[in-house]
Amino acid sequence: MPDQVYRAIADPTRRAILDLLADSERSVKELTAAFSISQPAISQHLLELRLAKLVVARRAHRENRYRLTAEPLGRVFAWLDNYRHLVDPAGHHWAIGPAPQQEKTWLSKDRNRCRE
Repeated sequence: MPDQVYRAIADPTRRAILDLLADSERSVKELTAAFSISQPAISQHLLELRLAKLVVARRAHRENRYRLTAEPLGRVFAWLDNYRHLVDPAGHHWAIGPAPQQEKTWLSKDRNRCRE
């Protein structure tokens, strides 16, 4: 099951669904309204999240209402703790690898003035 959790949270749409469900439970219709993809696509994402036990559904009248179950994320947080030493106590994240180079844009023909 841990691999299912990582697979589920690897997808940006599923992470966005989890973000919405962290606020409140929602129906498929409500979730679909928040995205530019079809209802069957949302349902497929919800199936992946259910298989990973990240969401549960309850029947409410004629619809299923989905809510987040955060317990499986505990294993992800435990794994991430292995990398806590890369963050200092003040919360600054240290870069892993070289810093990206920022391209300079010249403001005019005057090569002495530029914007980074």
